Amino acid sequence: MAVLGALLLLPAAGLVLLLAVPSLDVLWENHPSHFWLVLSVAVANVVLGVLTSEAASQRGDSRLFLVSLALLASAGFLALHALATPGVVLEGPNAGFQIATPIGLVLAAGFAAASALQREGGQGPSMKVQRGIRLGLGVLLAAWAIASFGKLDVLQHAPGEEAPPILRLLAPVAVGLYAFAAVRYLDLYRERRRTLPLTVAFAFVLLAEAMIAVVFGRSWHATWWEWHVLMAIAFGSILLASRSEYRRERSVTATFGGLYLERTLERVDRRHSEVLGELVEAMREDAPLTPLLERLRKQGFGADEVAMLERSARELARMDTLFRRYVGPRLADRLREEPALAELGGSEKDVTVLFADLQGFTSFSEGRPADEVIQMVNAYWEGAVPIVVEREGGLIERFAGDAIMAVFNALDDQPDHPLRAARAGLAMRDLTEEIASRHPSWPRFRIGVNTGPAVIGNVGGGDQRSFAAIGDTTNVAARLQSSALPGQVLASSSTIERLEGIVDVRSVGPRSLKGKGEDVDVFELVRTHA
Repeated sequence: MAVLGALLLLPAAGLVLLLAVPSLDVLWENHPSHFWLVLSVAVANVVLGVLTSEAASQRGDSRLFLVSLALLASAGFLALHALATPGVVLEGPNAGFQIATPIGLVLAAGFAAASALQREGGQGPSMKVQRGIRLGLGVLLAAWAIASFGKLDVLQHAPGEEAPPILRLLAPVAVGLYAFAAVRYLDLYRERRRTLPLTVAFAFVLLAEAMIAVVFGRSWHATWWEWHVLMAIAFGSILLASRSEYRRERSVTATFGGLYLERTLERVDRRHSEVLGELVEAMREDAPLTPLLERLRKQGFGADEVAMLERSARELARMDTLFRRYVGPRLADRLREEPALAELGGSEKDVTVLFADLQGFTSFSEGRPADEVIQMVNAYWEGAVPIVVEREGGLIERFAGDAIMAVFNALDDQPDHPLRAARAGLAMRDLTEEIASRHPSWPRFRIGVNTGPAVIGNVGGGDQRSFAAIGDTTNVAARLQSSALPGQVLASSSTIERLEGIVDVRSVGPRSLKGKGEDVDVFELVRTHA
């Protein structure tokens, strides 16, 4: 900021030096250079003004609308000033076109200050009023051009005088308005740390200095050329910053996001969030996107904005697919619906926990290639995961190599969670027998099921956390699995009591489980009738 401030003081210091030492204020009269410099800067600024105006209309943002008017007013009158170049368009000088630039700078200062006054929660001009203001500006430019060509007396002034007395009186007001706007946009930059607010503040300071140079400069001398250069740098800096933002955002409307009012950004975020949700859902269901994209265009979304949303949706869909593979579809859906679910902490809930592992996995892995071991594990999980998740609605809390922990009634309301867990365990047992018939040397599942209270929530720290079920219910399920034989599904009495008449069981008798002070009655699940 210190370096930027020093750079901004250089033009003012240079102007003071040139005015103090007239011999340094050299004369350089080159009509073609003047014409093309002024016209090219004006045309570039008109394009920028039109783009900002279009973005402001699409977003309904009053601040950006007023910024666009500041650009269009200064650019329009600067373009008229280009016509004052003798021997290029007109044969001789024209007073109306000569003073067009300071008129444009005064108008632009008013619009700049008005844009800086836009407050959150305030009511900006309606779309009808905005169209009226733009039309009025166009009429004023046309009227000024006609009056200048007609050489009306009101536009005439003494030969060689660059600015009439009225503009000399208005110059301090314009400088004050630009300074006010620059300070406000500098505050906006400190809040958002985006390039455009800083660049706009920088440009407004340069335009204020250009206004001073217009008043004191001598035609075709260095002081006169200075304000041309200052305006070129001011508009060029905004154009370059906008180009940089566009390359990052790939959307004209998003390019000017750094200048939008907060309420506009919130409205855009909600709108984009809804659209992205629709697009991702359509991609997840393999539905065609063309009808949805066409609807967005009819609703006023620009072509670049639609393209940006489509790109973003495809990336979100890709990440969603990867994410779901790790946390499971049910947890992913709940996290999307209830983001607060990701916070650390939890609550107690009645659940049924299923533990399963492949008995003999360690001995099987010894001496075998890693890819063969992975192939075996994945063959089991490819069958077990759909049973637990899709068929019975369980939540896979974790994979641990050859082991799996699933929780029923963790997220959804599942009053029959003991039965769901029992069916899942028996189906996994049958899967084991089917795979073992083709691969006799492969290990087989042993499974433990237990029902009771557990704390359901998130554990971890920093940016790493895990959704977990914690408590004695989980520990007992793990101990039952450890004591089961290959191809056996063991359940505690707390689970069996809730399945009376629904399942066939075989009593295994009381067993001493690690961590339990008393023996636990254990039963083997044989089959279910539901």
